Amino acid sequence: MLPNNSVNGARSARVNVASIALALILVGLAPAAGAEPIRLLAFGDSLVAGYGLAEEEGFTARLQTALADAGYDVEVINGGVSGDTTAGGVARLDWALFDRPDMVLLELGANDALRGVDPAVSRANLATMLDRLNAEDMPTLMAGMLAPRNWGSDYAAAFDPIYPDLADEYGVALYPFFLEGVAAEPALNQPDGIHPNAAGVDVIVDGILPYVIQVIDEYGLVDGRRS
Repeated sequence: MLPNNSVNGARSARVNVASIALALILVGLAPAAGAEPIRLLAFGDSLVAGYGLAEEEGFTARLQTALADAGYDVEVINGGVSGDTTAGGVARLDWALFDRPDMVLLELGANDALRGVDPAVSRANLATMLDRLNAEDMPTLMAGMLAPRNWGSDYAAAFDPIYPDLADEYGVALYPFFLEGVAAEPALNQPDGIHPNAAGVDVIVDGILPYVIQVIDEYGLVDGRRS
C-alpha cells in the first residue's frame, strides 16, 4: 500500500492533468482573443461609394452589417469613387491595395457603359486589374454589369459578356449583375433613376451576400487572414 502522501500526490497529478486537458479543449473552442476582422475591399464607383445616401445606408455599411448578422466578422472598406471608370480603377488599384485587404469585391464598368466607352477598352482595363489581383493571390469577387440598351444591341452584345468571360478566364467568382432586382425599379432608386436608394441597397446586399460568404468560406478567410 502506498503511503498517504504518495496517494495524495497521485490524486493531485491526475487532477492537474484533467484540468490542463479541459483548458486545452476550451481554448480550442473559444475564439482567439483579439482576432482581427477579415478586411474586404469594395473597389468600385458610386454604387459602392454610396452616392446620395447617408453613410449608414450605403452599400459597404449595409454589407458589413449583413455579414455580421450572418456571423462573419468583416470590415468592409469603402473603396468606391463616384464617377470612376475601369480606367480610373487601373490607375488607383495599387494605392487601394495599401489597405492590405484579405479579399476584393471588384465593381467597375457601369460608368464605362453609360459613357459608351469601347467595350474592348473596358475589357482590357478589367483584365489589367484582375492580373494585378491574381499577382497578389487575392480572393476576388467580380460584380458584373449590363450595358444600357439605348446604345443598341451591338454595344450590349459586346459589353455584357465581358464579366462572365473574364471570370472564367481568371478563375474568379462572379456575381452576374450588381443591380439585379434594382435596375429600372423606380421605388428602389433615387430620383436620377441610376443610383439605388436605401431600400435598393438592401436588395443589392441581399443578392450579393451569399456570393461574398462563398468566397470567404472557399478561401478559409474565417480560419485566418491572409499574411
